[in-house]
Amino acid sequence: MRTEHKQAINAAKNLEGIKRRLVVMSNKGGVGKSTVAVNLALGLARKAMRVGLLDIDIHGPCIPKMLGLEEMPLVGDGKKIQPVSYTSNLKVVSMGFLIGDKESPVIWRGPLKMKAIQQFLEDVEWGIIDFLIIDSPPGTGDEPLSVAQLIKDIDGVIVVTTPQEVALLDSRKAVNFAKRLNIPVLGIIENMSGFICPHCGKRTDLFKTGGGERAAKQMGVPFLGKIPIEPEIVLSGDEGRPFVWEERDSQAIKAFSEIVDQIMKNLKPKDVLERKGGG
Repeated sequence: MRTEHKQAINAAKNLEGIKRRLVVMSNKGGVGKSTVAVNLALGLARKAMRVGLLDIDIHGPCIPKMLGLEEMPLVGDGKKIQPVSYTSNLKVVSMGFLIGDKESPVIWRGPLKMKAIQQFLEDVEWGIIDFLIIDSPPGTGDEPLSVAQLIKDIDGVIVVTTPQEVALLDSRKAVNFAKRLNIPVLGIIENMSGFICPHCGKRTDLFKTGGGERAAKQMGVPFLGKIPIEPEIVLSGDEGRPFVWEERDSQAIKAFSEIVDQIMKNLKPKDVLERKGGG
């Protein structure tokens, strides 16, 4: 039996209790992908879903900081690794929990990264959950490819972009990555879509607008919605208090709630989503 096939079987067995597996990705850094992944996980948790959030950005794991969990360690019982709990229905795993010195770089080649991701999928005790949200680093290289090889029944990819043409070009590459591996594309999210002034509430399109929707139409995939820029989003992420978790009047919170609803609506029955080949 080939090693890759055996690893996929082991991962599948450990992930049996997970109903849905979603990958959040982009082909370009700086588009707010991790912010989307964190707030998607919390948006689902707010709807009483049991959620796991897996950060596979080996070199730049930021999810622990965004959730205020930087000092939390991963612990094990000799057999399984226990995720860190953010709430009673949100579990988190990240390379960031394993790095003692937060300023030390992880200088690894592909095989070591593959091994770490394999361990996160095979050895973490995820238990019975409704969604596993996988936050992938920018690009279509080792990390997302490892996930595609180890998880043969990914329910969908969510592509994050910003309105600039250079970001939109990269978003098309992410969509084509998923299509080439026969993974359903749940849709494109246009992040940083207009700046909302915190004083007057006026909207200014700093990076154009509507590009994500046009790209989705051209690629034949769903458009999930636009998230505007609000200064509070940046502050909340830096302070470890994700903005979706807050009860206040905000266009970004409203937009994200609608995106979560749209994602859940776009998820097809499991028998329709069975993958054929690929990986």
